[in-house]
Amino acid sequence: MSQEAPAQLLHLVFGGELENLEGATFKDLSKVDLVGMFPDYASAYAAWKSRAQATVDNAQIRYFIVHLHRLMDPAKGE
Repeated sequence: MSQEAPAQLLHLVFGGELENLEGATFKDLSKVDLVGMFPDYASAYAAWKSRAQATVDNAQIRYFIVHLHRLMDPAKGE
């Protein structure tokens, strides 16, 4: 019985201060916080949650998770 490595479903976590809470336009792109790339949603979510909770005192700061694997292979749709 061969064991295959789990599928690598890349996710990107990033965030920063927004111009307003109605959109996703950053005040200063040079200050966007690139948290990192993660091999699955669970680890990306943990990183997102940690960073979001650390910045809870500033309502203008938002963090996002991008499902890169969907952009790399849109036909797959996982």
